Amino acid sequence: MINESYIIKTLQARLSRNRMQHSLQVAETAEKLALHYGGDEEKARLAGLVHDCAKGLSGAELIEIARQNQLYMHEIDFEIPDLLHAPVGSFLAQREFAIEDPQILRAIQIHTLGAPEMSRLDKIIYLADMIEPGRDYPGLERLTCLTWRDLDAAMLFALESTIKYCLDRGRILHPLTVQARNAFLRQVEAAGGMNC
Repeated sequence: MINESYIIKTLQARLSRNRMQHSLQVAETAEKLALHYGGDEEKARLAGLVHDCAKGLSGAELIEIARQNQLYMHEIDFEIPDLLHAPVGSFLAQREFAIEDPQILRAIQIHTLGAPEMSRLDKIIYLADMIEPGRDYPGLERLTCLTWRDLDAAMLFALESTIKYCLDRGRILHPLTVQARNAFLRQVEAAGGMNC
């Protein structure tokens, strides 16, 4: 049995106040999106709450846990250790919070980079992380509109925004995000494009 109050107390002790507020808002946004799209609201809320549980760890700690437990997918993961907070977070969610549901664990695992194939819950967590009420950045209004209309179109816009952000700042692009963008581009084009 998952004890949400225990999870919240543990996260409050581990995360900064802002990160904790973000996690609560992602949980709430994910729950609303699940209701909107006919998904499992409880799973969405729990995945949203726990998605950043590894954010309080240092880059060295993330790398060590990832190496010890084979949680990385690409050598680039070690060049940008913060990206490891997603797979490490999935690992910690299972180990520390007894979350065994593979759908929840996968949604946590890929909430930063995305993936070419994503379930409804995966997309909800990825997008809730980007549109929760505490966010403020160029393109947020359009992404929010797309998220409530079409998860695939929203994923394409979100992935392209992330890629553009990295390119504008001269940052490394993770191959998984590029693969995810290409997969969603094909899906959205096949469905007739974006509508916001």
